[in-house]
Amino acid sequence: MIRERLTKTLDGDVILPGDPGYDAARAVWNAMVDRRPRLIARCRNVADVRAAVRAARDLNLEIGVRCGGHSVVGHGVPDDGLMIDLTPMGSVRVDPIQKRAWVQGGALLGALDRATQLHGLATTAGNVSHTGVGGLTLGGGMGWLARQYGLSCDNVAGFEMVTADGDVVHASPTENADLYWGLRGGGGNFGVVTEFEFRLHEVGHAALVTALSFPIEAADSVLRTWRDLSAEAPRQATFTASLAGDQNLVTVGFVWVGHPRPGHPLPSMTPLGRPLTEHVAELSYVDLQRMDDTPQGHALRRYWKGHYLRELSDDAIEALLQSRTDSPIGGLPSIGLQAYGGAIAEVPDEDTAFAFRDTSFEYVAASRWVDPAEDDTRIALARRTAAALDPFARGQYVNTLSDEGAEGVRRAYPPDKLARLTALKDKYDRQNVFHLNHNIRPSDSPPD
Repeated sequence: MIRERLTKTLDGDVILPGDPGYDAARAVWNAMVDRRPRLIARCRNVADVRAAVRAARDLNLEIGVRCGGHSVVGHGVPDDGLMIDLTPMGSVRVDPIQKRAWVQGGALLGALDRATQLHGLATTAGNVSHTGVGGLTLGGGMGWLARQYGLSCDNVAGFEMVTADGDVVHASPTENADLYWGLRGGGGNFGVVTEFEFRLHEVGHAALVTALSFPIEAADSVLRTWRDLSAEAPRQATFTASLAGDQNLVTVGFVWVGHPRPGHPLPSMTPLGRPLTEHVAELSYVDLQRMDDTPQGHALRRYWKGHYLRELSDDAIEALLQSRTDSPIGGLPSIGLQAYGGAIAEVPDEDTAFAFRDTSFEYVAASRWVDPAEDDTRIALARRTAAALDPFARGQYVNTLSDEGAEGVRRAYPPDKLARLTALKDKYDRQNVFHLNHNIRPSDSPPD
């Protein structure tokens, strides 16, 4: 009955449990997610998305929207609900004269990068090429170009979206400007975005990665010096630091996009001292964008916790390092730090739903493993490690929220922005049809 109804209205495929390809279609980046949708609508166009939304509402089925599938809690996979699978809608159209790209809602970052780089152009996108453009951008969109050109959401000129009623609306600075504000950082709370129009920038094809490793005993001094160097760095440089799991190393450096310009030389790492290892790699921008891809696909189990740090104080560095020595057992999460600033901070705070633009560094404690027997230990260690930075944190990136629920949403949005987003939810999705996300509840929803 359900299959027949959707098959008549969709150009795309309808997949049910037991059908060939069902398990592959419901698999997402985090192997801990093992939910079973009642059906999967693989949408090929906007009409398919409209039909799927209306069918789900008529049949009282929970809706999940899947693109890249990188939600660490698997929001795109509704148990016994209807999964709207946008992956067949993955095309990218580029106008190199206007410096614009029109990107369908199911496209992955790799498709966007490959299409725009044919013309030496790019826009800010994340650091893993198999991430979905939609989820990344709607949450903000940090990437290697953000310090030069702003976040992904800052580079969107317009959206096309299917509402909870199955209607199509457009949002831009001159059309539904309130929705345009909310879609730039408010997540997938208001509908299914089926197309993005991005502004592009001339970035050429070159990139460079510098990474220096030091013994953990030197980590305090190294991180302090690295932090100070980051504050003076040109916008083409995004400083990064990491402590990888149980390894007794700290690795620091930067990513540089483009060729050095007069007056903006590559940062000198000499003040850090003599490293154990030094890695400097020149590569193409496309290769940079897939450098952190996961060859294991959807085979790994994952969990993470994140923070925004307005400053990386000496006390915060001490707490970060102490959080690792306090653990008597293996299985520590990897800790990553990435610098913000530059063009990110120059967008007026009131212009977008994205918040905390004065962040200096983003912190993430992330674990990945294979054995289900390690789930509880790995999750507890990630939580405890990140909790050590709680006293120094202010806000959080929406796209690094995991299982925090309503508390996490309140961390990601200051009260004034959350109130404005709630009013937008009332306008576009009062019945909270789209709630499998980091949910902004309508004003008449019961509290937690």
